[in-house]
This record gives sequence, C-alpha cells and structure tokens, in this order.
Amino acid sequence: MQEKAAIPPKFLIGKRVYLRPLHKDDLTHIQKWANDPEIRGLTGEVKPMSWAKAEEFYERVKKDDQRLWFIIALQEDDRAIGEAGLLRMFPAWRTTDLSIIISERDVWGQGYGTEAINLLLDYAFGYLNFHRVAIGVVGFNEAALRFYEKVGFKKEGVQREGYYYDHAYHDFVMMSLLDDEYRAGQGSP
Repeated sequence: MQEKAAIPPKFLIGKRVYLRPLHKDDLTHIQKWANDPEIRGLTGEVKPMSWAKAEEFYERVKKDDQRLWFIIALQEDDRAIGEAGLLRMFPAWRTTDLSIIISERDVWGQGYGTEAINLLLDYAFGYLNFHRVAIGVVGFNEAALRFYEKVGFKKEGVQREGYYYDHAYHDFVMMSLLDDEYRAGQGSP
C-alpha cells in the first residue's frame, strides 16, 4: 500500500491563517472551487475543471518558475479555505501579478482574505523585492474591488467590456500596488 505524501509545511504564517505550497492532495479543493458556479463568475473561470485538468494545472504550477502558488489554510484546524499566488513574475521589471480566492463561503467576511493577502504582499515586496503587484478584477465584483482598495491597490484602468459572463459583457478593472504604497499603509519604513 502506497503511503500518502505529507502536506507541505506552513510557509507564510499569520495569526489566523497561513499559506503553504500547493500539494497534489489539494487538487480535490482546487477542482471543487474551480467548478463552483459562483466562484467561477467572480474569478473569470469559464471552463469546467476535470480531474485531468486539475492534474495539468498542478504540473504546470510545479514547472513554472514565473509562478508561486499557495493554499490558504486556517491555523486552528489546517482547513484549506482558498488559494493565492504570484504569477507572471518578471524580476527584471520587479513586477508580478497576484491572485487570491477565498473559496469557502462560510469564512467570507471574517478577515481571512485580508490576512492572507498581507502575508503574500509582505513576501512579494519584502523578500522577493518586487516593486509593483498588479491584479485584474471582474468589474461587477464590488466586494473584491472594495477589498483591494482597502488593502491599498489603486485602479489603473478599465478594460471596457473585457469580460464575458452569463450572457453579458462586463468591465475588467486593472489595479496595482507599489512597494512604497504598501509600506506606507503598513506603517513600515
């Protein structure tokens, strides 16, 4: 009988959540979240994720040196509640894109996303030495737009009708945060 592989250790540790590297055993969560209609609508996913596609995603993440992907888990019980990552990392320009999704509805609005994104931003700016972190947000996801603005992101522009969902076109909002803006918001030097 083959022994189950150990889940990776905590990597970025907060008070109530931590981020750990994606593990193959997490694919059950990734697949479930990617196929959830509400999550898909808020994140821009349009295709179903089969088990084979989940495995392809995992293999792609493992091999992509321009992407770091994490599971967001609760400190109290190690429960996976979402995923976050840096992608399209381009050190020569000191820029990267960010993604964060709290996919378990029962923990929405409890501050876990704020803690998780701050862990990831601290890592991006303080350890990886990025200068700029960007994100694209579905225009009708008003909660996400407020969330990113609260963290310090600034709107840079709008891709007018750049997102198609549920039989209609919607705007796609581009936002970014610079390292000095993040540090000023954190009270850091």
